[in-house]
Amino acid sequence: MHPLLPTTFVAQKGRKRLTLETQQFESPYCVKIETGSGHSATIQVAFLTPQQLEVFLQTEFKRLAQEAGVKGARIHVERAVAADYEQVLREVSACLRSATKRAA
Repeated sequence: MHPLLPTTFVAQKGRKRLTLETQQFESPYCVKIETGSGHSATIQVAFLTPQQLEVFLQTEFKRLAQEAGVKGARIHVERAVAADYEQVLREVSACLRSATKRAA
C-alpha cells in the first residue's frame, strides 16, 4: 500500500494551486438548539466547512443568542447523514399531508 501524498489541483488558468489540505469540503451537520426556558429547535441539515462550523460555534451562535436576549442557550452539533433525494421527497410529502389533515 502506498502512503497518501498530497494531491494538487490546478485551476483552469493555471494560477491557483490547491492541495487537499487547503481545500475546504462541506459536510452536512444537524444542529439542535435548547434554551434555558425549555424551548428547542432542530435544524435538520446545514452544509458547512470545518472553518464555518468553528466560526458558527465560537462566534455566531453567541452573538445570535445575545441579540435575542436568550440566557443559558445550548447548542449540540453533530455530523448528519445526508438523505437521498427520494427520502427527502417522502418526508416533505408526509409533512404536507399531515398539515392539510390538521387544517381540515
